[in-house]
Amino acid sequence: MQDSNQISRRTFLKGAVGAGLGASVFSIIPASAMGRAIRPSPSNKIVMSCIGVGGQGTSDMYSFLFQPDTQIVAVCDVDKDHLANAKKIVDQHYGNQDCATYVDFRELLARDDLDAISLATPDHWHCIPAIQSMNAGLDVYGEKPISHCLREGRMMCDAQVRNGRIWQTGSWQRSVENFRFACELVRNGRIGKVMRCEVGLPTGVGIGPVKFKDPPPQLDYDFWLGPSRWAPYCDQRTHWNWRWQLDYGGGQLMDWIGHHADIANWGLNLDHTGPVSVEGTGTYPSTGIWNAATHYYFVATYRNGLEMHVANMGNHNIRSGCKWYGENGRWVWVDRGGLDAYPKSLLQEVIGPDELHLYYSSEHHRNFLDCVKSRRPTITPAEVAHRAASIGELGQIAMILGRKIRWNPDTEQIIGDPSASRMLSTPMRAPWHV
Repeated sequence: MQDSNQISRRTFLKGAVGAGLGASVFSIIPASAMGRAIRPSPSNKIVMSCIGVGGQGTSDMYSFLFQPDTQIVAVCDVDKDHLANAKKIVDQHYGNQDCATYVDFRELLARDDLDAISLATPDHWHCIPAIQSMNAGLDVYGEKPISHCLREGRMMCDAQVRNGRIWQTGSWQRSVENFRFACELVRNGRIGKVMRCEVGLPTGVGIGPVKFKDPPPQLDYDFWLGPSRWAPYCDQRTHWNWRWQLDYGGGQLMDWIGHHADIANWGLNLDHTGPVSVEGTGTYPSTGIWNAATHYYFVATYRNGLEMHVANMGNHNIRSGCKWYGENGRWVWVDRGGLDAYPKSLLQEVIGPDELHLYYSSEHHRNFLDCVKSRRPTITPAEVAHRAASIGELGQIAMILGRKIRWNPDTEQIIGDPSASRMLSTPMRAPWHV
């Protein structure tokens, strides 16, 4: 319960939004000042809202909607068609008309009845609402990759620690048995010392000429652009297609790095560090608005000599998924629905009671809710997601510049290359900032 002598969180946040204070006001108010320790709601349910209810956001919303200890009370999106669809789904599920709708997430955060949010916005809209939500005392289920640029990822990790919030990244492969078993084989030395790992991701896409026009009336396009630089509207820029444009996403590389590189890190025990150098080449479209790499290949080298080779599948004969190469020709490969190894007998191995057993989760969204209650770290917390995303972010920089990047994973600084260092962050369009 909140002390009666304190200004209420709802009153403060509503005043901040009404005054137009924007992002900065939230960054100086810790969660403890809002009286927001985890608390059971009157119904003993975790009260949630969903920010971003397009394709992936609606999928996440469904996953939480059918959890018996969760109550979704609001949805938020800059597209009113998305809002109407999400509200209809929630209201039909509960048999009422109670689901509130918001275009501006700051107005949503002015509520005082929330425990957690599900965040599934485009990548360029991950950082600001995530940090404001955690500063407001809310736990977050956030989609991968955790950030649009490396510096934003670090700020999000710091906000999670500073506010003592629970964070789960949508890197759900960690909650699937074949991925966990593959990583346990590698971590328990079944293939010996690993000196090479391959990460295969989807191939990118390109587009021809587009027709610029006025935004559709249901879309607040300026809000959709948000902190990114202004650009004229066309149908191929927003919603699903934002990911093929570097102002908003990072192509298939960044769309998938939080899946397969995350698994590579898990198997290699690299969840809290990164490479010391990255170099590679990428093919970037020279015409049209879709400018993310269609083909890409880079090598991230670690202090112990390990090389992680990341490419669109087929490039340099790298297959989809993650493959670890050990000693004496031994290897383990895993992908969605697939698991293979050499020798085949490895697939029949049993991880003994005295060996390393990795964090067990059988359902990713459920793991988040359980951790909201227990305050135990999730299976894919912010720092883990950040380290996986940073592999792709550094690879992107190296490929765009066409030169080797030297990296200090402890200080998260690029060494001796000011031009590359400037690419660790993305300028934000006023009035948005963190």
